[in-house]
Amino acid sequence: MLNLQSTTPDRWLHQVEANLEELLIDHAHCERKAAACALSLIGYYVEDVELAAEMTEIVREELEHYHLVIKLLERRGMKFRRIHPSTYGNKLHALVSRQEPQRAVDRLIVAGLIEARSCERFGLLRDRLADRELAEFYGSLFESEARHHSTYVQLARRYTDEVSLRQRLHELAAAEAAILVDGDDFPRMHS
Repeated sequence: MLNLQSTTPDRWLHQVEANLEELLIDHAHCERKAAACALSLIGYYVEDVELAAEMTEIVREELEHYHLVIKLLERRGMKFRRIHPSTYGNKLHALVSRQEPQRAVDRLIVAGLIEARSCERFGLLRDRLADRELAEFYGSLFESEARHHSTYVQLARRYTDEVSLRQRLHELAAAEAAILVDGDDFPRMHS
C-alpha cells in the first residue's frame, strides 16, 4: 500500500525514545515543509486544476497538523525552535529529474514516499510509545498520511504511463530505503 521497500530500523525508535522533544519539534517542521511542498506544486503546475485542488486540501491538512504539534509542544512546556534538519529530504529531492514531464512525476513520487514513511513511522509511534497521549496523537494522523501518499502517486499518473510510473516508483523507493540505512545521529521524523 505504501510502496516502501524497507521498514524503520530499531535505531530510530531508540533515538526517539531518548529524545521525544526533538522528535516533536522536528515533526512540526516536517508538517510546515509538507505544506510548503504542496503549495510549491500548485505554483509550478498552475495549469493542472486537479492537482491544484488536491494540493490545496493537503496544504490545509498539513498546516492543521503543524498547529496540532505546536499546541502539543506548548502543553508539554516545550519551546518550538529551529533545529538541524535531517539529510533525508535533501537526498531524496536530489534524485528528482530536471526535465519535464519526468520532473513532475519524480516530485510527486518523492512527496508520496515522504508521506508513506511518515505514515509507517506514525504507526510505529502509535504502537510502541509508552507515552499514551503521544501514541494516540500519532495514531490519529496515520490515516491522513496514507491518504496523502495515495494522492501523490495518483497525481503522478497524470504525467506518465502506468509502466513508467511503477518503474520510477520502484527506483525511488529503493533509493529512499538506502537513504534510511545511513540515517542521522539525532532523532528526526525522517532520520
